[in-house]
Amino acid sequence: MMIGQVGSGRVSLGLVKTPHRRQKISTSISIPENSIGGEHNNSDLAALKDSSTTTQMASSSSGLTFKLHPLVIVNISDHHTRVKSQSQPPTANGGGDAATASSNSPPLSSPRVFGCVIGVQRGRTVEIFNSFELLYDPSTHSLDRSFLEKKQELYKKVFPNFYILGWYSTGADAEESDMHIHKALMDINESPVYVLLNPSINHAQKDLPVTIYESELHVIDGIPQLIFVRSSYTIETVEAERISVDHVAHLKPSDGGSAATQLAAHLTGIHSAIKMLNSRIRVLHHYLNAMQKGEIPYENSLLRQVSSLLRRLPAIESEKFRDDFLMEYNDTLLISYLAMFTDCSSTMNDLVDKINVAYDRHSRRGGRTAFI
Repeated sequence: MMIGQVGSGRVSLGLVKTPHRRQKISTSISIPENSIGGEHNNSDLAALKDSSTTTQMASSSSGLTFKLHPLVIVNISDHHTRVKSQSQPPTANGGGDAATASSNSPPLSSPRVFGCVIGVQRGRTVEIFNSFELLYDPSTHSLDRSFLEKKQELYKKVFPNFYILGWYSTGADAEESDMHIHKALMDINESPVYVLLNPSINHAQKDLPVTIYESELHVIDGIPQLIFVRSSYTIETVEAERISVDHVAHLKPSDGGSAATQLAAHLTGIHSAIKMLNSRIRVLHHYLNAMQKGEIPYENSLLRQVSSLLRRLPAIESEKFRDDFLMEYNDTLLISYLAMFTDCSSTMNDLVDKINVAYDRHSRRGGRTAFI
């Protein structure tokens, strides 16, 4: 590390890039002028890194843009579900006293799970694509380093462009012990990210129960401390992930739902998505109208995003889009007509069979032949 801009009560710490570390975040700490004396060296910075830690719910000032893929959320949720089912097996059917004791006992807390998140960083954009599990020792609050290095080597062979961006865990909030794991991964990534999934169910919550933290060095009560700060993120998907998530969301229920039930659920989901899109477009339209009338100040960043979105619309009116749309529309109509003809043919065959049976019985009585 190196030190620069000492004076006026502010010190900037710049992290020197190394080929093995992917994500670099400049960290600044505010120090009173009377506390700056003499020369600082690497040992001073190491002391800052090993100082006491706290958790703070402030927003990140790094300026990074995080994109999280659904596969990471599914992996963390699956990891938590498997560990929870293994650690809390269903109680066997025993005597009444055992059942009463089990019902009166307090519920067991959900075990925490740990793992690494991998992805790529392009400039100021960090994209988290995948994750893998890690072995954790709760007594020492440490990870199995040999297991981590082995998994990293295996993933490097399959995904050579992916790097370890940080780690993940489960829980309602970041804990003090999480900083020990965070520091242990700093030799792999100088500023790792921390993805936290809250497994508790909150029906009133509309957002995803996922929080991304970054670490920043702050001076609190004159003591330099490494703390967690919240970072905003967006959900990014590719075509394969959209198909997989849609398939998981519309799996046939275990009680054997009918095809009509699945179709109704599918159409309900599409209707909800269109309704949500319409409401968001209305909000954006009202916001732009208020901005045009001068009721609210102009926000250039939002206007650039709206302009970028509108520039995509003419691409939908291209000749290729119309040809593809008409082809798909005609294929759908052809399938509908074919299904209608098949149904009519089946009904006609049933009618012919009934007439043949009726004339066959009449011919046995009076000697007349079958109608068809």
